[in-house]
Amino acid sequence: MRCLVLRSLLGLLTIFSLTRVGNADALEVTLSEGDVVPMFEAKAADGMVWRSVDHVGKKIIVVYFYPADLTGGCTRQACGFRDRMKDLEKAGVEVVGVSGDSVDNHVLFAKVNSLNFSLLADEHGEISKAFGVPVREGATITQLIDGVERSLVRGVTASRWTFLIDTHGKIVHKNTAVDAEQDSRNILETVRRLTAQNE
Repeated sequence: MRCLVLRSLLGLLTIFSLTRVGNADALEVTLSEGDVVPMFEAKAADGMVWRSVDHVGKKIIVVYFYPADLTGGCTRQACGFRDRMKDLEKAGVEVVGVSGDSVDNHVLFAKVNSLNFSLLADEHGEISKAFGVPVREGATITQLIDGVERSLVRGVTASRWTFLIDTHGKIVHKNTAVDAEQDSRNILETVRRLTAQNE
């Protein structure tokens, strides 16, 4: 009788363990202001691997997630950061854009719009999920670039969220309702306000 009870308990424990392992990927991450940013890395448009460990803690970092390269709102958002880059750099800020697009897509996006900051390829959504950013299925869009029609495939489509990370590696600002055109302006104003508070 005792053996039968022990076997039953062992069976239940095994099922419980397998269930926990099987659902590990299903656990949702929620990052809030004050949380330490997760470590992450990905290949950038310049062909190099961008590693957070090499950047976080040295500057204020803007990590902004956006749905797709070479689309209306995403282009306006990227160009806003491009146009305010001198002011952002003066404030000690580094900008990193993240989407589910491939490195090749990022190369085209950066070239067409003369972007002056890093774009990371998050084709499987690992970085998005680590930040708790919702992702949905990817898609393919067709764009005419330099007179050539190109198909741009992205693995996942991330929601438009922006995070501001301080020099201690903590999230000091999180925006889940981003106005694409005003994002860079809002970030710069937030950095200036936080800097003034800390002086």
